Amino acid sequence: MATDFFNLDNPAFWSILERFGLNLVFLFLLLRVVYYRFSRKENYLFGFFLMGIVIYFIGAMLKIVAMEFQMAIGLFAIFTILNLRTISFDVKNMAYLFAVIAISVLNALDLKGKFPFMGIVIFNLMIIASAFILESLLTRREKYRSHPIIYENMEMLKSSNEKELIADIAGITGLDVKKVKIQTVNYKERTAVLDIYYKD
Repeated sequence: MATDFFNLDNPAFWSILERFGLNLVFLFLLLRVVYYRFSRKENYLFGFFLMGIVIYFIGAMLKIVAMEFQMAIGLFAIFTILNLRTISFDVKNMAYLFAVIAISVLNALDLKGKFPFMGIVIFNLMIIASAFILESLLTRREKYRSHPIIYENMEMLKSSNEKELIADIAGITGLDVKKVKIQTVNYKERTAVLDIYYKD
């Protein structure tokens, strides 16, 4: 094993790196070009990118050591469940998460001699194009930047206090707040997570 430690001439190693570069290109197109353009949520980009990178390498190595593909799918499912339990995801972000997983798994598969390389490229582009078309047709582009905050004044969350709530948050944050959406409410701790939309 010691003699092979610094030996990087293995074709499988360079094949993994080549497909990793391809995977990065498609993740960039999906996340930075499509997802960020319509959502403007910078805080999710890091997590999506890193998850795609990690899943790619795990998938590629599972292929090398000839582990069952079902085990790989199960591992990715665990990652997804853990991620979804740590933060509150809406349906759109969950869909992007699964798209990231699908693209990374697809690119991790070494299908030389079994499936044309251009077919993999086309499948990647179809996923990205589908996301772009659906965003363009079904989603109104937000005019404002947004980020979540923790808010403690539960009385202000009543629908009748909408204007007062916006004014209160604007006073606290110093931002030109235009809209507020309630993400989650913790009645035990009497706090709420709010998405605030504001102009730069």
